[in-house]
Amino acid sequence: MEPLPPVDLHLRSYGGGREGDRHAYAQLVLPVSGTVMLDIEGRQGRLDPVHGAVVAAGAWHAQWSAVANRSIIVDIDGAVLEQGPWQGLLERPFAPLGAAARKLVEFMGIMAARPGHAPSLVQGWMPLLLDTLALDAPQPASRLAALLARMEAEPGLPWTTEAMARAAHLSVSRLHALFREALDTSPHDWLLQCRIRRVCEWLAGTERTVAEIALAAGFSDQSALTRALRRTMDCTPAAYRRASRETRPKNQ
Repeated sequence: MEPLPPVDLHLRSYGGGREGDRHAYAQLVLPVSGTVMLDIEGRQGRLDPVHGAVVAAGAWHAQWSAVANRSIIVDIDGAVLEQGPWQGLLERPFAPLGAAARKLVEFMGIMAARPGHAPSLVQGWMPLLLDTLALDAPQPASRLAALLARMEAEPGLPWTTEAMARAAHLSVSRLHALFREALDTSPHDWLLQCRIRRVCEWLAGTERTVAEIALAAGFSDQSALTRALRRTMDCTPAAYRRASRETRPKNQ
């Protein structure tokens, strides 16, 4: 599964001033609320929560609005849109947002409003959004990328294989096959490693108690976390926290 080049996401609002701009990267303009007028190289369109736009890299554009508004702006490498199934988006820059695309935009709007949203979540969400905008049905690899990003962002949810399959709109058997083909592992083992990574980050970088970390990472209790850490890393949470602080630079 080839990853996208790095992407960046912002939440923005526009006023009545009309100032033109152009960038070396492409942009997706996805309104969450209100309406925005957008001019792309002399072509004008009205954007709202059911109409978005794609601005090609290097294209002159300007946005303005007379009402309260909020939009998700995604900066993306223009080369991503110039080949393969997504290049059609450049041919019709003002695109309607169907029900599936609106759900994706709404979800990312909620996540983007949280402080310090994870770049990996945006990275995983993008292929699914581009598939949804450009194709009749998202590709399985894009569905898997979005699922992995969501699991990394919310490891504490009760992620059974059935819940994973529902979130990715796949059957359980297809989900297992995709994990094996793309990652050479099972959904359960990938989730466990994801949770362990997040536990290690919290143990090293926060003052949260081990019990709090266990629940936030999706373990039933502190004992379950301790057993998992012993099995995968041959240490206890307390020992990992102590070792991480002993090796931390003194000026941190």
